[in-house]
Amino acid sequence: MELPGLGQPCSASFCRRLDFLPLKCDACEEVFCKDHIAYDQHKCTSAYKKDVQVPVCPLCNTPIPVRRGEMPDVVVGAHMDRDCKYNPAQHKERIFTNKCLKSGCKRKEMMKLVCDQCHGNFCIKHRHPLDHDCKGGGRPISKAGYAAIMRASKSNVKFTGSSTVSNGLLQHNGCRQ
Repeated sequence: MELPGLGQPCSASFCRRLDFLPLKCDACEEVFCKDHIAYDQHKCTSAYKKDVQVPVCPLCNTPIPVRRGEMPDVVVGAHMDRDCKYNPAQHKERIFTNKCLKSGCKRKEMMKLVCDQCHGNFCIKHRHPLDHDCKGGGRPISKAGYAAIMRASKSNVKFTGSSTVSNGLLQHNGCRQ
């Protein structure tokens, strides 16, 4: 004999499975099986009351406070219509900021293309040493070595002895590189 008083059917219209351990949705107060208890699985119309999130304005990237019971889309839309401080003329970001150092070239690139030998920034067309008449040494300098050379060339310290700078390389006391 069946036990007719046990269990409840799932409230999802497409499921209606008899569940002996039914779960009650805390937003809409209806009973669902374990497969349809999540708000999005049973398309809960009251989910916005419980599913608390802080929406962010897509224009000015500021968080928009939403009170319980309010629809976030409506509140963000109202912010965009009234309170949004986004001005597209002020926030125009430049993407192509890396100017080519080859004389006569006016191209700008999105990212830096640095030569391994002279450490200059060039466009795609002039990125190779043969394309920009590279004045660097015959071999690449390490980043640490390049930083040391740049510090030495920027400082006003006079080198004594046999220190020389040739081909962008600092040589001291006849050391060869």
